[in-house]
Amino acid sequence: MGEARPARLTPYRAVLGSRLRAQRAYPVSFATDLLSALLIGLVEFAEMWVIFHNVPRLGGLDLDGMLLLFGLSNTSFAVADMIVGHADTLPTYIRLGRLDAFYLRPQPLLLQLMTSDIQLRRIARIAVAATVLALGVTHNDIAWTAPHIALFALTLLSGITIFAGLFVCAAGAQFFLIDGAELTNAFTYGGSYASMQPTSVFPAPMKLVFGFLVPVAFTSYLPTIALLGLPGPALLPNWLAWAAPLAALWVWTAALVLWRLGTRHYQGGGG
Repeated sequence: MGEARPARLTPYRAVLGSRLRAQRAYPVSFATDLLSALLIGLVEFAEMWVIFHNVPRLGGLDLDGMLLLFGLSNTSFAVADMIVGHADTLPTYIRLGRLDAFYLRPQPLLLQLMTSDIQLRRIARIAVAATVLALGVTHNDIAWTAPHIALFALTLLSGITIFAGLFVCAAGAQFFLIDGAELTNAFTYGGSYASMQPTSVFPAPMKLVFGFLVPVAFTSYLPTIALLGLPGPALLPNWLAWAAPLAALWVWTAALVLWRLGTRHYQGGGG
């Protein structure tokens, strides 16, 4: 039984290994890709830094609080983007008929999609986000008690899970939309952008959307105010930060339902 499980993972390791080796085969191209991903991460951070550098406080947070907010949000998103972000290529697979080949293999379709195109260049964006997160941790006066450490770890794990679930939701919807990437990106990349803002500045309807429907507030804003000891707005008190696993469970429940409906709806590439 114990030997069967590693054997079951062998095809995924082989695919991942071959793709990672292929990306490193052309050093100049790989370095260019790394640099472009690094610049994207730096530009996103620069945008937030300019806003908070010119506004003393926004949504109850100062510049140091923004470092923690941005670091939590972007680290979670960047890791999820590396693991599952390429799921947004599903419409291309459908149009080219490549998805049909996935059905012929004796492995789960979703796991095949997740291992189909992992990009090493995304490590650069993770590095930027992790650096900002480290600055946020050191620049804020946080008493790192056991509950705070537990909340910090829980937030990162739940944040990665939430963003990964949003990518799977988007992929499941693509079985019906095919060319609706712009619509689904509003919830994946748009959700990432919303998570980099203090949710308290949003009007009430948007607080409900990004707090509970697309619960990206649980990836950064709620844990930030909880770690800093800030009360939070009426709809989003800081104690809700501990409910991040429930938000992740909600997202993945929706993701798996959409994925199952999509795969049952799919009739083939038509080629």
